[in-house]
Amino acid sequence: MSKKIAIFPGSFDPFTIGHESVITRALPLFDVIIVAIGANTNKPAYFSIEQRMQMIREVFRDNDSVKVQSYQGLTVEFCRQSGARYLLRGLRTASDFEYERAIAQTNKAMYPELESVFLLTIPEHTPINSTIVRDIIRHGGDASQFVPRAIDLTKYIKNE
Repeated sequence: MSKKIAIFPGSFDPFTIGHESVITRALPLFDVIIVAIGANTNKPAYFSIEQRMQMIREVFRDNDSVKVQSYQGLTVEFCRQSGARYLLRGLRTASDFEYERAIAQTNKAMYPELESVFLLTIPEHTPINSTIVRDIIRHGGDASQFVPRAIDLTKYIKNE
């Protein structure tokens, strides 16, 4: 039987406790979860791809089921190349669902074997997103409560 491989794509700039929660809760469902950092041309990155990969590896350093990779191009093509049959996404709000549903249906048309799996965020993580956390960091605030404990932001923050 082939392994159940899921791709959890995103920019993860930075990786938040919401992302960590989705992955941790999804681990029993899959054999391997590949956290896939995509280059998002619509969002200028604060942290380099290498920094983001290192942050995520620190969080899951004791879990061999979580892999971290970067990719360019269409997520659906990365899924196909990785042998993944599942695309994992976290949903915070109804608008997230509408956005993700449209993408999932398009991906399904392009790669019929791919199933999108949505996990609702836990209520206390609903307001947390990378854009807000990045703004806190950019303006010198303490964002430590919004990122996993394993991530020491002081190693990564730019001195501007």
